[in-house]
Amino acid sequence: MKAQRINGIERGEPITITVNGKEIQAYAGESIAAALLAAGQRNIHQSVKGGAPRGYFCGMGMCFDCVATVDGIPNVRTCVTQVHPGCIVETSS
Repeated sequence: MKAQRINGIERGEPITITVNGKEIQAYAGESIAAALLAAGQRNIHQSVKGGAPRGYFCGMGMCFDCVATVDGIPNVRTCVTQVHPGCIVETSS
């Protein structure tokens, strides 16, 4: 399945964020999780017990399945954190 954005939606300014050392396109106002999903990244975290891949579950900041290190801060919920120019995201997957 090819990752893509939904057409016909008004978006903010295009920006570039860095995820695990690679640049991806994002748009001002969208969540980090939305940018990762559009770029085809489904797994961003690993469970503490067993190391199972974790992705997006609730999408509203209630769980911890989408946590990543953002700008050096660990355990940031990417579903409720907006992208910004120069944003650096490190996933554990």
